[in-house]
Amino acid sequence: MRIKRRDFLKLSAAAGTAVALNKGSALNAFAQAKGREIGGEDPGKWMASTCQGCTTWCPIEIFVQNGRATKVRGNQFSKANSGYCCVRGHLIIQQIYDPDRIKTPMKRTNPVKGRGVDPKFVPISWDEAMDTIADKVIELRKNKETNKYLLMRGRYSDHNAILYSDLTKMIGSPNNISHSAICAEVEKMGSFYTEGFWGYRDYDLDKMKYLIVWACDPVSSNRQIPNAITKFNNLLENGTMVAIDPRMSNTAAKAHHWLPLKPQTDSALAVAMAHVILTEGLWNKEFCGDFKDGKNLFKAGKNVDEGSFDEKITNGLVKWWNIELKDRTPAWAAKITGIDQKQITEVARGFAKAAPQCAIWYGPNMQPRGTYAVMAIHALNGLVGAIDSEGGLCTGMGGVSSGYPKIDAFQDDLAKEGAKSKKIDQRGTLMFPAMASGKPGGGVVTNNVANAILAEDPYEIKLAIGYFCNFNFSGTEGGRWDKALAKLPFFVHLVPMSSEMSQFADIVLPAALHHSEHWAVVRSKANLYGHTSIQQPLIERMFEVKGAETEFVWLLGEKLAAKGFPNVLDWLKSFKDPETGKAPSNGEEFALYATKIRSHKAWDPAQNKDYPGDRPQGWQEFVERGVVNSPRFTFGKKWADGFPTETKKFEFYSETLKKALNTHAANHNVSVDRVLEVTNYEARGEKAFVPHYESVIRHGDSKSYPFDLIDMKSRLNREGRSGNLPWYLGFKKCDPGDLNHEDVIQINPADAKKLGIKDGEMVKVSSTVGSLKVRARLWEGVQPGTVAKCYGQGHWAYGRVATIEHGKTPRGANFNEIMPDDYDRLSGATARNSGFVGVKIERA
Repeated sequence: MRIKRRDFLKLSAAAGTAVALNKGSALNAFAQAKGREIGGEDPGKWMASTCQGCTTWCPIEIFVQNGRATKVRGNQFSKANSGYCCVRGHLIIQQIYDPDRIKTPMKRTNPVKGRGVDPKFVPISWDEAMDTIADKVIELRKNKETNKYLLMRGRYSDHNAILYSDLTKMIGSPNNISHSAICAEVEKMGSFYTEGFWGYRDYDLDKMKYLIVWACDPVSSNRQIPNAITKFNNLLENGTMVAIDPRMSNTAAKAHHWLPLKPQTDSALAVAMAHVILTEGLWNKEFCGDFKDGKNLFKAGKNVDEGSFDEKITNGLVKWWNIELKDRTPAWAAKITGIDQKQITEVARGFAKAAPQCAIWYGPNMQPRGTYAVMAIHALNGLVGAIDSEGGLCTGMGGVSSGYPKIDAFQDDLAKEGAKSKKIDQRGTLMFPAMASGKPGGGVVTNNVANAILAEDPYEIKLAIGYFCNFNFSGTEGGRWDKALAKLPFFVHLVPMSSEMSQFADIVLPAALHHSEHWAVVRSKANLYGHTSIQQPLIERMFEVKGAETEFVWLLGEKLAAKGFPNVLDWLKSFKDPETGKAPSNGEEFALYATKIRSHKAWDPAQNKDYPGDRPQGWQEFVERGVVNSPRFTFGKKWADGFPTETKKFEFYSETLKKALNTHAANHNVSVDRVLEVTNYEARGEKAFVPHYESVIRHGDSKSYPFDLIDMKSRLNREGRSGNLPWYLGFKKCDPGDLNHEDVIQINPADAKKLGIKDGEMVKVSSTVGSLKVRARLWEGVQPGTVAKCYGQGHWAYGRVATIEHGKTPRGANFNEIMPDDYDRLSGATARNSGFVGVKIERA
């Protein structure tokens, strides 16, 4: 990207203002850390860590000089990202030295809680903070109300089980609530209820000939960004790339075909493509099978005798045709999707003819009826045999790890009983099946926690702790969270930056940053390799920060022990150094030993001698290299050994989904049809068990709210934690259609002309929930009838760069505030980025 002098000066001015405001104080962290001069005689050193700007969790290296981080690059030993990192990694430097970071524990002195209300925080010691929190825990235990404790988690490391799961159970609560359902849970439904895999997929981009990128942008968001940036060039030159998205993303701008379909019509396009592939005889016969007489009987509008087809590694292809596909022609889909039927046919043909060296890379599809959309999309991968095939897609590899000491011997009867209570998010109720991994109630319904707290259903919450989360900002219809947190008797927020959620806290604690300030280990995958990657305290801590998942837990354990409940501390002391056998005596040692335990199989020669991947010869070598790579994924095992589904095959007719729905229906003594009715799906009978088209759910009638709102993601968002960084604002135009130093809503010029709106004008955007003002950006990259707004700006409490006045006035607009609270209830995922919201636009 070329940087204009004017933009550079703006960027420098923003950074300079922040430094000037803190001149001579501890806030000017980078320039005055330990009183050292920048530069000096220290030659510096590259030290290994892990970026957590997205769920790829790329292994990286940070250049450290005089105890300060100065530069970031990909880990040169990593096979997941080939030694590269994306822009999110480079933003780490400004994140570390953000002058608005929380420096010390704080407590609220104003009992009134609300948006725009000054909490009147005053600094306190960690000792006072932990003493107060421990008192609250002990009070719950004395009153036998341990289930009224709530832990809310955002970003995490592999240590998350310690705070998120195990500590919650030891206190005696079932309420460990992750951010997952406001992130991407619904996309996992597509792969689980067809091939039995609950997780994110991996792709063989080196050998791929045809890629359809559907409702995501792998070079900007979603995951595997460095790998996509590196590998897409070859695919663009030697293969075919198709982008299916209502707006022109970075991927769409480079793709051979861009299909700007109408929002929420993904399932219509997918089943029409399946119709083309079957009627033209282009399905993968080695994978799916063929007609016994070799003649293609798939004819539009005609049923097919199931006995005429000899199916191989799949289940229910003919059932799927008869129940759903036979009438789903391209002409039918064109009327729904807005995509020309010839283009639908062309893309379906090209995709199938490239098989099996092809794949559909699909995104969250967080629509109110998203489950069946992602099932339909993923079924196309199965139809052409791209599943578990060279040049296609796969489940990918995992990173090696070892287990922690169990809590069983330390969890008392009171805690065991409390942990059996119903969860606060109402998962598993009739209206929220949340069927992760095929288990009703196995998922999470994150955004519904606010409703449950307000209704005290299934009970009241009295003590809540949140870490690395900001649900008031990231949850749709966020005003519910404002009210819910204001209602809580006591709330603790453990984060690096004070945010909207912090404004409702009774105690705010400064959390260490994962990538640079404490010990942890992370596991992920990309580029057909799994990895286990280190995080370490590679800089000198400037503030009173603590590792959330380790040091905070240790301090709480000490306080609880002093108050007569030693179980937690006794459990933590069982985390002994694998090299010396020594038990930890403080939080820092506990963090180190927990990291060594979790990664034991990765670095110990006695443990990893049979591991087919990398084998460091000890802890120190692992710390220096920073990453242990798995062997490359081996394709074809599922073809040979079967899939982990009910039928052991790839399921077009999903017996796996049928079992889960029947189980949920039986749990509530109703029929499956009743379950689908209550959860707002259209399918009845056998259609419930096949990928199929479900019509659009839209909040706001088309006359009053004529525009579909698309919530897009920025390539600059470190999972939403970039808003206070000057570089974020200074390079915002790297998101197609956006502008540096601005927050805009993208409107097609044809629509703007009808409304009399000019480029750069302020407009009022209204939904059924409320209204916000934002600047208009006229741009042809969003189709008529659709408007797009990037998530990440509009903070009212996130430092002096992200806000105009912290705690009061936002910079830009957060459209989560006007998105209605709705869900894909089968998964529990929040509806958010699919155009389910209708909006009205007026000149402000």
